[in-house]
Amino acid sequence: MSRVAAVDCGTNSIRLLIADRADGGLTDVHREMRIVRLGQGVDATGQFAPEAIDRTKVALQAYADLMRRHEVSAVRMVATSATRDAANRNIFFEMTANVLGDVVPGAVAEVITGTEEAELSFRGAVGELDPAAAPFVVVDLGGGSTEVVLGGADVTASHSADIGCVRLTERCLHSDPPTATEIAAARDVVRQGLADAFRAVPVEQARTWVGVAGTMTTLAALAHRMAAYDSDAIHLSRVPFARLLEVCDELIAMPRARRAVLGPMHEGRVDVIGGGAIIVEELADAFAQRAGLDELVVSEHDILDGIALSIA
Repeated sequence: MSRVAAVDCGTNSIRLLIADRADGGLTDVHREMRIVRLGQGVDATGQFAPEAIDRTKVALQAYADLMRRHEVSAVRMVATSATRDAANRNIFFEMTANVLGDVVPGAVAEVITGTEEAELSFRGAVGELDPAAAPFVVVDLGGGSTEVVLGGADVTASHSADIGCVRLTERCLHSDPPTATEIAAARDVVRQGLADAFRAVPVEQARTWVGVAGTMTTLAALAHRMAAYDSDAIHLSRVPFARLLEVCDELIAMPRARRAVLGPMHEGRVDVIGGGAIIVEELADAFAQRAGLDELVVSEHDILDGIALSIA
């Protein structure tokens, strides 16, 4: 048995999983998420903002303290959409090398491709699902990108679309609540991005839709009318499309102040959950038409678990 640490640094959040690996599986020791908005303004400027780097450094230092406390023997940190797009990403890598190197010498964040991101997300998401429900279409909806992955025992096709809840909000949704014109523009952006995904991934073959990451899990908590976020109850829960679309419609039309007081809503998702809801609505419509699907399965296990499983 070995104790490993996986860190997933996305556009909106940075997450940590410390787990014991044995017999090809994982046993959680500690799991945590912090909103750092690393991708703040990257879509418009092509650069990391200094304050975004600072927020990420503070969170990563806290994670490093936890890794030392739990005596991890190996760590892998991956960075996704925002880091692929930022021209000054060397500043980010220098920071991660300094922080992680104090835990495991030589450790540093790595940028992974959209294809690698999709494969890791898929591996983490479907590990506990009945193979009889395959093929699965796994959607990892992040802040800067959305991965659409099809597979059963292995990935058969994947695509990383440059649409995510942060990117879409910054590009299109400027009013509070967003105007009908802004929402229509956002839907056009999403449909264009998903059209590329559907050309690459034959989602018509899917029998089960699995959604991962914060937008999906938050929508599930709201759909199940939870007073507070409960990850155990959310994991592998199912949301019929009718209820899913109802929740999405409400969030899209809701002003920020009302979203902020919803029990399961993390404060770092308040301003971008409407953009995420638009993406989910477009996905649900496409999967209903193309594959005849009528429900979403939500998994709390995702790319973070895939990263931990990939550590040699």
